Amino acid sequence: MDARVKSGIWVSMALRLGDIAGRPGVVLRKGDPDSGGILCVLRGRDGLVVLSQVRDAEGRAAWMRGTGAAPVEQEAADAYVDRQVRYDPDLWVIEFEAPDLVPPFEGRILA
Repeated sequence: MDARVKSGIWVSMALRLGDIAGRPGVVLRKGDPDSGGILCVLRGRDGLVVLSQVRDAEGRAAWMRGTGAAPVEQEAADAYVDRQVRYDPDLWVIEFEAPDLVPPFEGRILA
């Protein structure tokens, strides 16, 4: 089992990595600073993808494409985020400019 970093610290790290990589990011919604889940919106050339923080079968941190494999329009991304926030009000929502829809941080994306 890997150590879990507090959500607020992880978000700060991800934003810094985005700045370093030339992929600016913003916090759209602050969640619980210690243990809130994280949604990551990637704004690309062809639309948006929302990644949802999950754990794989072995308990390792990973990401899931919450909005599906293909990019979606702003309305679909907003609807997904709104549903998730209603389900878990402690969620963080961050967004990055990512023309190729690749996040600025390392993370395994589940198919």
